[in-house]
Amino acid sequence: MGAFNYFNYFTEIEEYFWRKRGAHLLVSPLDWAIVETWQKAGIPLGAVLKGIDRAFESYARSRRAAGGRQLKSLAYCVDAVLDAAEEEKEAAAGTGPQSSAGTAPAEPFSRDELRVFFQRNAERLKSAAGKLRASQPYLAAHLEETRTKMEELLPLLQSPAQLDLEDLERRLSVLEQKLAAALTAGASEEVLLAVRRELDRQLAPYRRKMTTEQLAQLERQYTQKRLFETYDLPRLSLFYLA
Repeated sequence: MGAFNYFNYFTEIEEYFWRKRGAHLLVSPLDWAIVETWQKAGIPLGAVLKGIDRAFESYARSRRAAGGRQLKSLAYCVDAVLDAAEEEKEAAAGTGPQSSAGTAPAEPFSRDELRVFFQRNAERLKSAAGKLRASQPYLAAHLEETRTKMEELLPLLQSPAQLDLEDLERRLSVLEQKLAAALTAGASEEVLLAVRRELDRQLAPYRRKMTTEQLAQLERQYTQKRLFETYDLPRLSLFYLA
């Protein structure tokens, strides 16, 4: 996936979905989680948009559409997107290796944008750690450790050489995954139960359309997103800079 597709992934999908629905509505936490599962699976933006098109075409022929009901969630598009991604993968397999230009691609973000993103996230981690220090010292310590590791990455932004964004993203993803694990371990049963009830309620109309693996991935992404929101923590991936 190219730099533009990767770093504008959610915005492109969100705006395309809005246009197909004909209404500029807020995308739900469930839709956010679905987009994250597509992004983490490496599904190209073009395949997602093609799948959304097909899902809307299919929905237009359904009884629900005939009754005047709108397609409300990206959950209805999951199968169509995966089918489009598989077709694109098979087509690419027959094209052979692609030649690349000799010049390095432009960096999608300025160093100043990246520095502000890092510093803002570090401040939010510090603030959250301070609030949790008395009640949840284990989690507060993990937040402080994550903040320190983020600040240790700042010198990379000062290098005059071309910035390796893929490697930077890998480092941030590892930090975010470890933080998500700490949140899941440290959250109370009440918080986790509330998140699960919320997810089950939103997923109820779509469960039969999804495989067990799809549901498991979506549940992980949704729970992670809601826990970060509950503790007012920043998402560390460059995916969220755009």
